[in-house]
Amino acid sequence: MQIGKAGKATTSISTATPDAITVRGQDLVTDLMGHLSFTEYFYLLTTGRKPTEEQTFFLDLLLVSIAEHGLVPTNQAARMTYAADPDFLQGAVAAGLLGCGKVILGTTEIAGQFLRETKTRMDQNGETVDDIIARMRDENLRIPGFGHPLHKPVDPRAQRILALAEERGVAGPYSRLARDIEDAVARIWPKPIPMNVSFAIPAVLLDLDFPVAVLKAIPILARTASLLAHLAEESETPIGFALAHHAEMGITFVPTASTE
Repeated sequence: MQIGKAGKATTSISTATPDAITVRGQDLVTDLMGHLSFTEYFYLLTTGRKPTEEQTFFLDLLLVSIAEHGLVPTNQAARMTYAADPDFLQGAVAAGLLGCGKVILGTTEIAGQFLRETKTRMDQNGETVDDIIARMRDENLRIPGFGHPLHKPVDPRAQRILALAEERGVAGPYSRLARDIEDAVARIWPKPIPMNVSFAIPAVLLDLDFPVAVLKAIPILARTASLLAHLAEESETPIGFALAHHAEMGITFVPTASTE
């Protein structure tokens, strides 16, 4: 029984023969190894094109910006999983990545969608940024990519990303829109909420013609590197069980009332 829409069974990414590996139409050994950085290779794998100098610069920048943020839940989950089975490194990495949802890391994709939808509404319907933000305020909606529990009054990562985009002359309509939204939020929203890194990342990526499908991939790829670093440290300086212990101690048990 066919489940889902039927389509051609093809791939355009790579193929291998006994004497060669072809990736996006190029020989892995002679054309790519020693010629591309991993950042450039990731872009080629994802898009089928080699990145420009600015695309490489900002892809590197964005990966660095969001890879690490302390003992966040993704890293805690990975460390506790590794503590339970140190021979299962890939499982510990997977445990951390499974925590990449709408609250942690996943906002980048949603913020990118919001930027594109906002630009479309402005271009096609004549709405202003103030109109859109005011309506979201009145309808008690959250603005994806705004607010942070720690970084106040600004998220320094977001400011650095947009400042570099402006400095290097690549700030286009989406980066400018991000700044306009930041200004409107500061004036219209009932309380101060900073633009965070997950809003600046898609703004610059969209200006640099990155595919929409890559938006969510950036934080996932970046956090994978961070998870591997935490697990390397966990193997030398274990804290996974300590994290589990403090979690248990931090929760108060409240017995349910008897139904008898």
